[in-house]
Amino acid sequence: MSVVKYPPNVGENDCVILFDGVCKLCDFWTQFIVKVDTQQRFKLCSVQSPEGQSILNYFKMPTDHFDTMLLVEGNQCFDKSDAFLNTMSKLSYPWRLFTAFKILPKGIRNWLYDRIARNRYYLFGRYDSCMLPSKENENRFLKGDVGE
Repeated sequence: MSVVKYPPNVGENDCVILFDGVCKLCDFWTQFIVKVDTQQRFKLCSVQSPEGQSILNYFKMPTDHFDTMLLVEGNQCFDKSDAFLNTMSKLSYPWRLFTAFKILPKGIRNWLYDRIARNRYYLFGRYDSCMLPSKENENRFLKGDVGE
C-alpha cells in the first residue's frame, strides 16, 4: 500500500490558491474569491508567506519571482489558465461559465494569461508589502498547521 504525499500544510481535500501578496490585481482576486466562494471551498495563501514558500518548494516552482497563480488540490498543482479555469469551475453560476474558455488551446490561453501576468504591476499596481487578511476573513487563509 503506497502512501500519498501532500504538500506542506495541504490536506487531501484542500483547494489552496497561491497568489502574489503584493500585486493589486491578485488582491482583487482574493477579495473576489472570499466574496463569491460562499461554500468556502478555497483557502488562500500568499506566495511570500512561509506556507506559500514551502508549497512552491514542494512543487519545484520558483520562490523568488511569481508569474502565475497556482491552484493546489490535494497533491496536484495547476498554474496559469488551468489554475484560473479550475478555480472558476468550482464557483457557482454565473462564474463557472468562464470554463467555456477551455475550448481554446492551452497554448493560446496561457499566452493571454502571461501577457496579463507580466504586466500586472504596471497595469494594476503593487503594494510595498503583503496585505494582511481582515479579522472576518483570516480563517480563509492557509496557516501552517495542516499535516504537521
